[in-house]
Amino acid sequence: MADDVRPALSDALSRGPAALATIVSLGGGGPRPVGTQMVFGVDILSGFLSGGCIEADVEGHAQAVLADGHPRRLVYGEGSPWPDIRLLCGARVEVLVERITTDDAAATTLLDLARRRRPAFWASDGARRACAEERHALWSGAFQRLYEPTPRLIVVGGDPTALAVASLGAQSGFETTMLRPKGPSSPPPLPGVRYRRDGVEAALADIGLDAWTAVAVCGHEPEQDHAALLAALPSDAPYVGLLGARRRLPERLARLRSDGISTRDLAKLRAPIGLDLGGKAPFEVAVAVIGEVIASRPPAAASHRLET
Repeated sequence: MADDVRPALSDALSRGPAALATIVSLGGGGPRPVGTQMVFGVDILSGFLSGGCIEADVEGHAQAVLADGHPRRLVYGEGSPWPDIRLLCGARVEVLVERITTDDAAATTLLDLARRRRPAFWASDGARRACAEERHALWSGAFQRLYEPTPRLIVVGGDPTALAVASLGAQSGFETTMLRPKGPSSPPPLPGVRYRRDGVEAALADIGLDAWTAVAVCGHEPEQDHAALLAALPSDAPYVGLLGARRRLPERLARLRSDGISTRDLAKLRAPIGLDLGGKAPFEVAVAVIGEVIASRPPAAASHRLET
């Protein structure tokens, strides 16, 4: 179910060469967009390219690429040399499979930029690769794909609603941190969720609120929530949501203004938090919050970007 292949690529390259398969062209629709990728390595298979129609065949070609080092362009659907592999959606899918060695300079740069939470432009024709923080001038036969930093979610609070938001955030692919100042010493049993107990100002400053970070303030302690909003609203974080009663919102906004939050930064606040789905149970609120975070991202960040 992994959509971002960079963690799998890093893991694979720690064991030996890896094969990277990328959808570089798509005709007639298809279940996965251009730019979708899979990684194949020693005891590693990550990602998916379709609804199960082509993955097994791509894996066979990936093993051949790993063996001989020669990239392959595979066509499925119209014009395919393998008419027995049917795509029920009627799409035409072209996949580039390339061998990435453990010392590949482009892959090293890609993973370094991911660790530093910087965007990365990856360009390749299967034999030649380049990666940088800036867009490349493409050469004949090459494609270019933008990797953005992994989306991150910080949940302030510790009640069942906060737990549900954090849990669903982690399941949805966000690097998720639950921040509960002076909370229990043991972290909640939520897979994939980091846990912090320090004060909100110090914790948010340490984590860093960049343009790929969402903050969901789901506490029930006015001073703590206010401190979180004072730190998050002027930051680069594009989404800041506040859980709480609608009737108390005017006084909370007035206090934020009096403490120096500008009208522009205040406009970022989503309050009450989440899409209006009508539910009040913890996981109903969680669905509304994660849906709103995803919907608030700019179109370029919500999908793969690839140029040829």
